[in-house]
Amino acid sequence: MADRAYLVVRAIVADPAERPAFDRWYADEHLPDAMKAFGALHAWRAWSRTDPAVHCAFYSFDSVASAEAITTSPAIKALIAEFDARWGGKVTRTREILGISA
Repeated sequence: MADRAYLVVRAIVADPAERPAFDRWYADEHLPDAMKAFGALHAWRAWSRTDPAVHCAFYSFDSVASAEAITTSPAIKALIAEFDARWGGKVTRTREILGISA
C-alpha cells in the first residue's frame, strides 16, 4: 500500500489590508484551480490561529511520489506564475511535502 502525502503551501500575507482579497481569491480561484491542475484527491486551506498572517493550503495525494511529481510539473509552474502576477512581492510562500504512513 502506498503512503499518502500532502503538499503544503505556507503563505505569509504580511499586510492585514491584503488578507480579505487574498482570502477570496484563494478560496474562489486558486484552490479549485490548483486542486484540478494537480489531480489532488482533496484540498483545503486554513489561516493560522497563532499568527494571523499565515495561510496554509493542503493538497492530498495517494502517494509521496505523486506529491513530489507536482513540485516540478508544468501545472505548478503555471500556477506559480499566476500567483506571482497577482500577488508579486506582497505574499511570500514555501512548499513542503509531508508523507503520512498508513
